[in-house]
Amino acid sequence: MIRLDRVTVRYGSGAHGIAAARDISFTIAAGEVFGLVGESGSGKSTVLRAVAGLLPHAEGIVELAGEAMPRRRTRAQRRLLQMVFQDPYGSLHPSQTVDQALAAPLRIHGLREGERRIAESLREVGLGPEHRFRFPHQLSGGQRQRVAIARALIVAPRILLLDEPTSALDVSVQAEILNLLMRLRREHGLTMLMVSHDLAVIAHLCERVGVMQHGALVEQTTVDALAAGTVTHAHTRELLESSARFERDR
Repeated sequence: MIRLDRVTVRYGSGAHGIAAARDISFTIAAGEVFGLVGESGSGKSTVLRAVAGLLPHAEGIVELAGEAMPRRRTRAQRRLLQMVFQDPYGSLHPSQTVDQALAAPLRIHGLREGERRIAESLREVGLGPEHRFRFPHQLSGGQRQRVAIARALIVAPRILLLDEPTSALDVSVQAEILNLLMRLRREHGLTMLMVSHDLAVIAHLCERVGVMQHGALVEQTTVDALAAGTVTHAHTRELLESSARFERDR
């Protein structure tokens, strides 16, 4: 469903240019959940935005559902995948109600039966009709992220991109959102690409993991291998050791 072949993303040009992601290659099968982990600044969110078409990639191929993506994507190509951002408050317009936030993508993509779609999307993410005409500041953090997920799903994408979707939430709410994403994946047959610095979050949702360091994909492994500690790259071992120390300290 997703294939990246030697994708490079650069910021700037000439002597001042920086390759934020270099020669990134991986594939994600239909229905699979793939995680990208790494420290802040490792390039994982840059890769996610290149897949989404929010950043132009300087080199390489981004292929979705067997089709190479051009620099300017069509409306149908953009509908194929949707993104859930890290900060649910920042990703929702403060002066728009939940109803307006969900109606916007329907209008953009020319989809009908808006009333039914909005009510159904809210129900799928565990929100009731009483939330429909509230503003973001009238919702909790978990409820705002549920609205963001509903907005992504309302156009029926095949791919969901997740940019640290639980890092701005309380730990108890994180588990609720992760379980919601797992259920939606099963019910809709979604393919997911998730970025996180939290190995526990990745292990909860993903089957395979790519490890980023300094803009490069240094290792691809499985969650089972992470759990067993049978990884090959030194940086992956460092991430595992840091995560274990954090858990012991906490």
